[in-house]
Amino acid sequence: MIGKTAQRELIFLEDTIWLLVESVGLPIYDFNFRDWFHCRGSYQRPSAISGIARVGAVTDYDRFFLECKGEGINLIHSPDEYIRASRLDKWYPLIADLTPRSICFEGAPSLADVKGQFSWPVFMKGARQTSHHQRKLSIIESDEAFCEAIHTFSHDPILAWQDVVCREFVPLRRLNDSDQDATKLPRSFEFRTFWWKGNLAGAGRYWWEGGTYDWTASERAAALAVGEEAARRVAVPFLVIDLAQLVDGRWIVIECNDAQESGYAGVSPIGLWQKIVDYEKAS
Repeated sequence: MIGKTAQRELIFLEDTIWLLVESVGLPIYDFNFRDWFHCRGSYQRPSAISGIARVGAVTDYDRFFLECKGEGINLIHSPDEYIRASRLDKWYPLIADLTPRSICFEGAPSLADVKGQFSWPVFMKGARQTSHHQRKLSIIESDEAFCEAIHTFSHDPILAWQDVVCREFVPLRRLNDSDQDATKLPRSFEFRTFWWKGNLAGAGRYWWEGGTYDWTASERAAALAVGEEAARRVAVPFLVIDLAQLVDGRWIVIECNDAQESGYAGVSPIGLWQKIVDYEKAS
């Protein structure tokens, strides 16, 4: 099997969808499908199947995709779809009116590059992700803070290989967390949503650690309307969209990602996979 490890296996979930699964040691990502669903192994499987990879972050998706294809597994996302779902410079042009203004710089921008486009504060990140939600590398409030952050970017194992993105800093509705870590990004009223072929498959709070919070029925409807439109435009089969509320009550897209690699956050994995099975059985 592709890059076979002791924990990697191919399973047929509820006789409906194929999953290539591996535990990565993260509770927010791992899920024991066999404890909750009827699962069959790959014995006597068809020679060619469509499958979803739940094996953690893939370093080289192009290569992984071809390796899977060589073993008769057609991953749910092509390499182009994977990039469109996971890189801000690819999904941002499709939903620019639904998310804060952003510029993706090739490599590290200079201070003049950034100040020519933005005023402090600026939100800065890699084209794919932040580095463990570190505040000092994300919320940049001065020339000195920028110079320190961009130097750290070049040495950070998560950020060093990514292009740098600067985003307009927008006022988000904050959570009232008494245990907020001052070195991390302040927690906002954010929700993670999973979309299966344009349909909502799961939704839950983004900040799964710390105090609980929830949206009202009207807030949920307004947020999901934004998410549904974003999912329609990005147009990949299995997409994660993180949504946040501004202080004025409007909802915006914070991030898009390939759902194969995304953690569940506060989304119920049981509910998510059951919903996907239901969609597939109804199609």
